Parts: sequence; C-alpha cells; structure tokens
Amino acid sequence: MASAIAPPSPGRMPLLDAAKGIACAVIVGHHLSRYGPMPAGAYGLAPDFFGWLADDGRLAVQVFLVIAGFLAAASLAPDGLLRVNRPIARILQRYGRLVMPYLAALTVCVLVAALVRPWLDEDVVPASPSIGQLFAHGFLLQDLLGYESLSTGVWYVAIDFQLFALALMLVGLPAMLSPPAPGVVNPSSRWMPVLLVLALAVASLVLFNRNAALDDTALYFFGAYGLGMLVFWIGRATRASTWQGAVALLVLVGAGALAIEWRSRIATALVTALLIALAQHRHWLSPAKWPVAAVPLQRLGRMSYSLFLIHFPVLLAMNALVANLAPHGPWVDLLGMVATFGLSVAAAALLYRWVEARPASWRAVFALFAALLVSGIAVSL
Repeated sequence: MASAIAPPSPGRMPLLDAAKGIACAVIVGHHLSRYGPMPAGAYGLAPDFFGWLADDGRLAVQVFLVIAGFLAAASLAPDGLLRVNRPIARILQRYGRLVMPYLAALTVCVLVAALVRPWLDEDVVPASPSIGQLFAHGFLLQDLLGYESLSTGVWYVAIDFQLFALALMLVGLPAMLSPPAPGVVNPSSRWMPVLLVLALAVASLVLFNRNAALDDTALYFFGAYGLGMLVFWIGRATRASTWQGAVALLVLVGAGALAIEWRSRIATALVTALLIALAQHRHWLSPAKWPVAAVPLQRLGRMSYSLFLIHFPVLLAMNALVANLAPHGPWVDLLGMVATFGLSVAAAALLYRWVEARPASWRAVFALFAALLVSGIAVSL
C-alpha cells in the first residue's frame, strides 16, 4: 500500500478561504481578459473593467503568497520553533501534495491544446511538448531550465514549492547549527527563526524583488511570503503593546521597500498582510465569526488551487468553440467568457473532489506523472 504523503492541514479559516476564492476568481478573470479571441471581441462592452483585469488582475497572486506564508508558519513553526522531525520528508510531502492535481491538470491541458491547435490560430496555445519539457514540468523545474510553460500560471506551483522548502530551512537552521539539549528549550531560540525570516524578507523586498532575473526563484517572492509568516507570529503576541510594535515594524519595512522603489505587487502584499494581522487580532479568522451567507466563497476558496490549475484548458476549448462555431459579436464573446468561468469552476470541483481532496500517495503521483508523459508523447508523434 502506498504511503501517505500529505500531513493533516491546519484547521480551516473561513475568512482566508474566502479571500483565496476572490483572489482566484480575479486571476481567472485576468487570464480570460488576455488570452484568445473572446476578450478582444468583448472588450468594447466594458473597456475599463477588462483593461483593469488585463493589467492589474495579476496582483491577486500576492494574496496567495501572503496567505501561503501565513499557513506555512502555522504548520511548520507555530511557536517559532520548527515542529518537523524529518525536514526532507516534509518537503517531499509538500511536493506530492502540490503535484497530484497539477499533473492531472497538465495532462488535460496537453490533450486540449492538441485538439484545439488546428482551430485556434493563437500564440496562447502551447506547442507540442518535448520529452525534456514534460520531465521539467513534472519536477517543477520548467522555468529554471528555460522551457516554455505547458499552461499559464504553472510558474506559481514551482515558486510555492521553492518558498515552502526555503521557509522550512530558515526555520530549522538555528536548531541544525546549535542543537538544543534533550528536554531543554531556550526561550531566546524561538526568536532566531523569526529573525531569519524577517532578514530574508527584508532582503527580498529591497533587493531581490527588484531584479527581474530572479523571478524564477523563491528569493524574488519571499518578501510577500515572509510577510505572511511574520503576520502569523505577530498574532501570537499576548501583549497589546507587543502586537502594536510588531505591526508598526511591518509597516515600516513595507513602506521602506516601497520608498526605495514603488511596486504595486509589494503594496498589495503589504495591505494583504496588514488586513490579515487585523483579522487575526480581532479573532475574525475563527469559523464562528463567519456568516453562513458567505459559504459559497469559502467553497470556492477551498478549491481555488484546482481552479487555478484547470481553468486554462477550459479557456482554450471555449475560445476555439466560440471562434469557430458561434456567430461573431461582442455579446457572444462576453457570454462565452462567462460560460468559460462557470465551466472552469465545474471542472475545478471535479479536480478537487477526485484528485486534490483525496489522500495523496506516491503511487498516485507516479501514475499521474506517467499519464502526463504518455499524453505528451502521444500528441507529439
């Protein structure tokens, strides 16, 4: 029997689920407004809205980065000390959890791209993959190795994995360099991982994030991710003065980075982090504080990763269908975009139910990796 590779996740936080749902909807809208003939046709109906989605919708990724850092701190080191006995195994667990729905969605995308390529004369359709490209995607190395992406947005999966591994190493570094005596906990040792995360977050915000050559690495994005981690630890403060001082430091760090060079992505990450800090301080993250009417947003947030992964092949298929079978017109294109969003949510629900939400195992990872390889090789012949 295959061994499980996904540890229990932290308790649900409905407000964060809702934030992920909204952010993912914006990202899907961003891609819908940029790729294929439908947005070009519908643009004239709402130019300001589609222009905003096309230009600034990508900023919603920063919400995911901050929340991912927050949840990583909650999972790895809620008290500042690493609570992982086998770090390498934990990193492999994270890889397995990420790639199961990712590999399934990539397989669908490869097949859909092959089907629509004759009918959709657009640069948005990925070319037939090479064997090296398939393996690079499977190991989350496609951007580092310079391969074209098989689907839009898959860069985020690779970055998420890098960020998690980097965070784990930072939090565990003090214990590795100076192992504590058995049964002895030095109170000051709890501050060292926090200080390391703070130092790297500051370095990322003021240095690495300003170097576009690093945007395939975790160093470029660790500023936003680190803000999320720091916010979680700030929320553990027991004194109001400590919480206020820590939040003031967070504002100072973010404002300083923006003063050096204004970046809307960093401003978005900073605002997100501060809002989460306030929500945590006011206990708004508790399930008891969340209204029943917002349950649909929670559900969308829970399957936001599946939606992020699967919407692109749906986008390709619908663009090909509308471009070749439907009468041309702005309203037809707009209805096609709305239908694409709805079908993407439906596809995400299936991917979430049958892949993402199921217990992960190495057997499933290998099977899905094999399916991607077979599909890619078949459409390339």
